[in-house]
Amino acid sequence: MPDKKKPQTAPKNPERRMTKPQASVKTTKAPEPARGTAAARAAAAVYDSAKQLADFEAAMKLFHARQLKEARDKFQHAAQGPSSDVANRSRMHMSMCDRRLQQTTVNLRSAEDYYNYGIALINSRNVSEARQHLEKALEIAPQSDHIHYALALAQALGGDLASAHENLKRAIELEPRNRLIARQDADFASIANQPPFDTLIYPEKKGW
Repeated sequence: MPDKKKPQTAPKNPERRMTKPQASVKTTKAPEPARGTAAARAAAAVYDSAKQLADFEAAMKLFHARQLKEARDKFQHAAQGPSSDVANRSRMHMSMCDRRLQQTTVNLRSAEDYYNYGIALINSRNVSEARQHLEKALEIAPQSDHIHYALALAQALGGDLASAHENLKRAIELEPRNRLIARQDADFASIANQPPFDTLIYPEKKGW
């Protein structure tokens, strides 16, 4: 009997092997875009913080220059930035701008009106504008010792020590008790022991 031929197996088709997706091949790289997106967001946040701070500093310059409307617009931009501290300070200064924009010169009629407003400005460390209002108060009431004292304080905080000395001297002449008040005033502490304030505030030191 002739030998039976073994059935020939069909040759493996290399093309069929390639129909299965290769495990080592990745069609997408998800982590890379994610990292890139996060980096982009971080870079944008840094830029926004820097821009926010720049807007706030520009607004402060306008604020001190009494350009209140322009300052308020800048503060409004800064209030929308990512830094909560800068945003809070911006909103606070926006409120200050609103109050001052609403206030007219009719509201400040008497020396005491200008004096009280000047004191409020000193407390907020807007010494330049405080000085202007206190000078106006002194024009109305030139013999008021407390106005001389407050003006001296504003001038001292603003660096005009010569004018501050003259007004503090006048305040003490009108009311000697102002000498003791100046000794206890923290705002005068940095210059109280410097000439010529030392001899004005502590005249007893002359004999030491």
